[in-house]
Amino acid sequence: MTNATTQAVELEGKDLPAHCPNPAMPLWSSHPRVFLDFNHDGEAKCPYCGTAYRLKPGTVVPHH
Repeated sequence: MTNATTQAVELEGKDLPAHCPNPAMPLWSSHPRVFLDFNHDGEAKCPYCGTAYRLKPGTVVPHH
């Protein structure tokens, strides 16, 4: 569940596997890279900085 006041970073299938910090984040705000695990609603939150991520509607998640 994402906070209504915080805009989630929307990702597409080409962005997977997703990780935080993402390439758009400034260097000063970086932390160790963590790969994100999306829930059934297509949402994930970084355990370090709390950045919310969401898969765009219709995104197909590849399985291994």
